[in-house]
Amino acid sequence: MATDIPALDRRDVVRGLLEDRGNLLVVAGLGASAWDITAAGDCATNFPLWGGMGGAAMIGLGLALAQPDRRVLVITGDGEMLMGLGALCTIAVQSPPNLAVVVLDNEHYSETGGQETATRHGVDLVAIARGAGIGDCRAVHGAQEIGPLRNAIHATTAPLFAVVKIATGNHPLVLPPREGAFLTARFREAVLGPAAHHQL
Repeated sequence: MATDIPALDRRDVVRGLLEDRGNLLVVAGLGASAWDITAAGDCATNFPLWGGMGGAAMIGLGLALAQPDRRVLVITGDGEMLMGLGALCTIAVQSPPNLAVVVLDNEHYSETGGQETATRHGVDLVAIARGAGIGDCRAVHGAQEIGPLRNAIHATTAPLFAVVKIATGNHPLVLPPREGAFLTARFREAVLGPAAHHQL
């Protein structure tokens, strides 16, 4: 049940989504998604996860609720999203207007050997998100759709969920800083200001 639609290059997709990002806060799921946002430009308003598989969408939700005046984008993979499907229900119920979740779906677990995920066998993450109650759900297949998706991320007034079909294969690693405490402190200061370290 694999898709026959031509898939996009993940680095091109992420670069396009983060173009002219302004003060957008970005949470990336573990593995390739974290490498992708770093390749597009490491900065203090990136929060790449080195672990905690299945948690990216929930971290994004908490951030969006805590920072209602900031736009929050979660970029993650199909395997990571499949592990945290319950997050879609909670996002729908909480309905933060400033949260977008973009799943880069290559239908494989890239970090553990390339095993096929459930999306390779017909599981439809867009349908699941829609069934959970997220109103703006999109399947993205063409490069021409990335610009409109980026615009929607910056303008949405309700949670947005999108699945972008991407090609399999690995890119050269572009790693963010490895130290979790550093990433947390850097991100916290970027969001809350220089006095943030006194609030730890």
